[in-house]
Amino acid sequence: MSSKAALIFRVAAVAEAFSWAGLLIGMILKYGFHTSHEGGVPVLGMVHGVIFVLYVITSLSVFKPLGWRPKTLVLALLASVPPLFTWWFETWALRTGKLDGPQRLTYGGTGLFARTPISA
Repeated sequence: MSSKAALIFRVAAVAEAFSWAGLLIGMILKYGFHTSHEGGVPVLGMVHGVIFVLYVITSLSVFKPLGWRPKTLVLALLASVPPLFTWWFETWALRTGKLDGPQRLTYGGTGLFARTPISA
């Protein structure tokens, strides 16, 4: 069911955003303050790289179950490049019903705002 696909995507999107934030903090500590240690950049870089790849694979995997158009998939993939944009995309996708899947009108969906009322 699409709700499981939406949950997996949401977790991957937020994890990718947090890993970006951790990497940025590590880079600020390393290069901004010119410390003698690495500031965790090698570890945080590897963690972010793994989560980035998982986010891309997850986006490609939930494309069909959630009924996304190709434009939405491209936006999800492009959101993985700038820092913290995956979190923005996840919030936008939730708000606009993109994480509800094709069964949104039948089963109620998970979106915060419904454009058309759902009859009981």
